[in-house]
Amino acid sequence: MRLLVTGVCGFVGSALARALLAERAGLKIIGVDNLAREGAHHNVAALRALGVDVRHGDLRVAADLDALPAVDAVIDCAAQPSVLAGTAGSGCTPAQLVGHNLEGTLHLLEYCRRHSAAFVLLSTSRVYSIPPLAALPVVVHRGAFALDPAAAAAGALPPGVTPAGVTEDFSTAAPVSLYGATKLASETMALEYGHAFGLPVWINRCGVLAGAGQFGRADQGIFSFWIREWAARRPLKHIGFDGLGHQVRDCLHPRDLAPLVLAQLGAGSSSDKQRVLNIAGGASQAMSLRQLGAWCRERLGPHEVASDPAPRPYDLPWVVLDSDRAASVWNWRPRTPLAEILEEIAVHSLAHPNWPHP
Repeated sequence: MRLLVTGVCGFVGSALARALLAERAGLKIIGVDNLAREGAHHNVAALRALGVDVRHGDLRVAADLDALPAVDAVIDCAAQPSVLAGTAGSGCTPAQLVGHNLEGTLHLLEYCRRHSAAFVLLSTSRVYSIPPLAALPVVVHRGAFALDPAAAAAGALPPGVTPAGVTEDFSTAAPVSLYGATKLASETMALEYGHAFGLPVWINRCGVLAGAGQFGRADQGIFSFWIREWAARRPLKHIGFDGLGHQVRDCLHPRDLAPLVLAQLGAGSSSDKQRVLNIAGGASQAMSLRQLGAWCRERLGPHEVASDPAPRPYDLPWVVLDSDRAASVWNWRPRTPLAEILEEIAVHSLAHPNWPHP
């Protein structure tokens, strides 16, 4: 099988490419990346040493895709990944965001149409509607927000929310952020291309992805950011809500996507399995910033964290994805425990204190 992995030199793309090669012998991977993000060049030589055909290209330029050979499937890991992208001070205009996250996807779908290739889109939990997420009934329990058990027991959780988290049936009504809108639009176009042209299309909505070598900011990969900044003793701050760091996210290592993606690619266009899935660490791999700080203090030593309770756009108190559909349909579950992910990040952060942190 020949695969095209976009954004292959980014954290997620590179980790997934390595995992796919480890999971399945005989795979041939072509990787394309515009190498625009600081840090992406660190992954080029290592990927080529594994046999990945790394090519420079920009998905916003259709001609760059025209130059690529045919493949059996495309795995789209390329994106402007910040929820703040397109907003003031983000360094990215709304038009640039749409170019990266939607126009690039459309060019890939045209490439898939020409070559009758399957398409896997790595999407995001940020396609879910912000107001009902912000209004979820939560209480503070052991230093973290948690769904109010009384509301759960009374059946008062909103549609699309179970005690295990947010399901695929949760509202995707606007507002979802400019970033979330580009990903939701990409999902819709991918599904429409699949229906119109008989292409196998799969949408995997990921929670927070984390692991060694991530070079995002706090709004892109909070687990890696927090550990890296703590290890370097750079300033950290609990922002929003009560200013105590009770907000919660779940965590998944991107290599854990590999077995699911391969199973999806083996199912074909005639499969009646659900095309849209939550793929995340879930409740067992969720923690608050305050709990993460306690882990950092024990592992890395003391560090002061400031507090600013002022709200910030798009921040949410509790986002944990329920991946039960993936478990029941595909028998998929995370392989890498949260403790192992955190330790991997800490080891890398200590060994590479000057790792890019744009």
